[in-house]
Amino acid sequence: MIRRLLFSIIKRETLISARNLILSVQNSLQATMDSLLLQNRASESSSDDQNQVLTIDPPIFNPLEPSVPISYPIKTLKELSSRVYYKSFHYPFNKSSVPLVTKMKKLPNRKRILVCHDMAGGYIDDKWVQGGENSEAYSNWHWYMMDIFVYFSHNLVTIPPPCWVNTAHTHGVKVLGTFIAEWDEGKLICNELLATKESARLYAERLSELAVALGFDGWLINIEVKLDVKQIPNMKEFVNHLTKTMHSSMPGSLVIWYDSVTIDGDLYWQDQLNEKNKPFFDICDGIFVNYTWQEDYPKLSAEVAGERKYDVYMGIDIFGRNTFGGGQWTTYIALDVLKKDDVSAAIFAPGWAYETKEPPNFQTAENLWWGLVEKSWGVLQRYPTSLPFYSNFDQGHGYHFSVDGKQVSKDPWCNISCQTFQPVLESSEELLLNPIQVTVDFKGASYNGGGSILAKGTLEGTSHFKARLFKAKLRMSDLPIHVTYSVRSHGNSKVGVSLVFSHNTNETKSVLLASPGDDLITFNQFASKFDKVIMPVAVTNLEADAQAGSDWVIQESSMEMNGYTLREIFMVCYRTKHKSRELILEQVGKSKDTQLISASSEYSASLGHITIRTSEQKLTFPKSSSWVTKGKFVSWSKSSSEVSKSLNFRLSWKLTDEHGFQLSKYNIYVSEITKKVVDGKMQEVEGKREFLGVAAVQAYYVSSLSVSAGVSSLKFVIQAWGVDGSFQEFNSCPAFLLNVQGVPGINDKTNEPCVALLSGSGWSPKQNSSASAQSWSFEVKSSASTTVFKIQKWGGECWIWRTILKVIMAMKRFMSCGFDNHRGYSSLKLVHEKENWIRQVFPSDMAEKIVHINSSANAVAGRLMWWPLERGATSYSSIESGKNEMTMENPREIP
Repeated sequence: MIRRLLFSIIKRETLISARNLILSVQNSLQATMDSLLLQNRASESSSDDQNQVLTIDPPIFNPLEPSVPISYPIKTLKELSSRVYYKSFHYPFNKSSVPLVTKMKKLPNRKRILVCHDMAGGYIDDKWVQGGENSEAYSNWHWYMMDIFVYFSHNLVTIPPPCWVNTAHTHGVKVLGTFIAEWDEGKLICNELLATKESARLYAERLSELAVALGFDGWLINIEVKLDVKQIPNMKEFVNHLTKTMHSSMPGSLVIWYDSVTIDGDLYWQDQLNEKNKPFFDICDGIFVNYTWQEDYPKLSAEVAGERKYDVYMGIDIFGRNTFGGGQWTTYIALDVLKKDDVSAAIFAPGWAYETKEPPNFQTAENLWWGLVEKSWGVLQRYPTSLPFYSNFDQGHGYHFSVDGKQVSKDPWCNISCQTFQPVLESSEELLLNPIQVTVDFKGASYNGGGSILAKGTLEGTSHFKARLFKAKLRMSDLPIHVTYSVRSHGNSKVGVSLVFSHNTNETKSVLLASPGDDLITFNQFASKFDKVIMPVAVTNLEADAQAGSDWVIQESSMEMNGYTLREIFMVCYRTKHKSRELILEQVGKSKDTQLISASSEYSASLGHITIRTSEQKLTFPKSSSWVTKGKFVSWSKSSSEVSKSLNFRLSWKLTDEHGFQLSKYNIYVSEITKKVVDGKMQEVEGKREFLGVAAVQAYYVSSLSVSAGVSSLKFVIQAWGVDGSFQEFNSCPAFLLNVQGVPGINDKTNEPCVALLSGSGWSPKQNSSASAQSWSFEVKSSASTTVFKIQKWGGECWIWRTILKVIMAMKRFMSCGFDNHRGYSSLKLVHEKENWIRQVFPSDMAEKIVHINSSANAVAGRLMWWPLERGATSYSSIESGKNEMTMENPREIP
């Protein structure tokens, strides 16, 4: 109560003054402590060793080094201007993978809702690009109540984590990053930013490049520092140039100005659109008005904006910090005023219920809060609007993970990129009194991902209960549509799906897709309640998953509704009609015992997913041979167990031709391969496939993977998701094979690829075993000072020629390569970039002897790469080093 009272009376100006004072004291204390610490260390260093130099620990996070991919902000103008972000190891992982639907790129001509996410500084569970381990991480699933989503933090350049961009775009919502200058450091930033017209344009272009490269839709500009009036023209140039650059490079993008600094340079929040901030409004796409406005300000702002009144977003602080209406559970008071005055709303800090732990729990409180928003404004976004359409009701977190009805992981997880279309469930205090409660269930079995729709309660006799799933706007064509959904139910509980259609003649039709059962009984039960009842054309009972205790039933129905528009989709809960006193056999747990229970009113059933498509939209997946898979940045370390190793590396994959395939995400699996003697022959035995995670881009960083002792190789499988919710069969998925460190073929120190070597004092031909080189054969000729390989490719011959003593010496000089016979051998690899041939050369010993390369072809520009080789190496891997490499214009002229 005290906290809420403080929020309502403390003004923004007071908070800023207090923060500046605290920062000033903190900086002074820190500087004093640092000085004392340095003096103390220097004194100790001088007394112990006059030559010892004081060292500073390196930063914990180095974005250039391979590590678990994260999202992070840009904190300085130097980082922004230098484009150093694009050199980061994390950059490719931070690209969004879901583009905004073309027809959603233009904002609707109506009042809108902008939601500004601000939680504990940002980059919490959502910073883990490949997902985290917090099953109760914050997520948003009320996308149907917003048009714009802003990711906000108090860093200079706040880059939205790709998970938010992916799921927002799925629901037709635009995503903006934030550029903010505040406090004393903000003044210094603005001095540099606005030094000249050219500098203002430069930084505007850098922001535009960043949004385009990462796939989000624009920027919120928040300048919360006092400016010199002479800087205002360059500030206007910055905003104007950013807006134009964004529009030209990304049609439909947005730049929105925050109501802070005025055209006079004063930091003075106007709480409305007026002559003090309208010059900025006029050169961008909208204004986010500060949240301390008075009741008549929205109407006054609409009058100033004229035809652009929907571009005025009146702020509402959900924490209630001096905001009109008080925020929190009375946010609807402000929303009702904005609705009346026909302007847009900007909801700030919607994570309030999560941060304050509103009772009874976050899921219930969040649904009730957004239910009040819907009651005030109605539903803003409708889906499906196109086919195919798919939802597994997953909010992007859970306690387990399933694929096609089988649980593949029992570990807690979070990954907002895994969200599919979210159900538009109704929520209010009145609905809590309904006999059946419909919720998203995370604890029970899921069909795909980590959630399902659970309906539980009581249902009397032959009555039925409907729960809204989606508000749609989908025009039907002359093609039949196929609706597939998965169901788990107890006893005689049944689940159907109802589709409501409208026609331009104002005619409305409701269609029930019923569960399998007695056709006549079902028709008689619902003939008076629905315009049409359709029985399933196909029913598939999945084998029970012992691990998850689930037994999903897949139901498919078809219909034609040409000329109609799909408006709503409902889950229909009902019970089959039985003769009086009929007894139901119910299986009890896993035992073979059964018990007789009388027909009761108890109801419990789950809906696992729903897919809607036409007959022409059955998805096909590319063949495994259509993919190119690679591994890079391989590193091994000792595991906590003495008998296992730990692996880190980046796995990537790409289609040779991506045209025509609609893929959304990828499941990553690994299995261990061991070599065992079977029937007197050495054979490879593949172990159980283990689920690692989900990738939204065509790359996945494997981190701290424990590899058991005795494993010779690891097989990584990439399983594609289709946009219709289907998954590629494992026997056609692309895979990548990685040899385990310490076995023949892998160098223990670098884990880089090895090639076939001559063994002992004699020599014999060695077949290259890599899949990428099966079309090559080798012949070996040896003399006292020279070892020459004859390489035959596709029936053509080329002889390797030219002295490479200089090459060896150059490599020794440039790469500090110790050609030590005691440590091992070395190999040279020459890649012809134009004609796609490879040349391998092996020194017969490490003395400075001449090794000849003979060829019938003229060598051109290529790359020379080296690999340290251990004795006994017998195989060649296709992993590319990318490190020990130098480029030359002509192999004959290597220094």
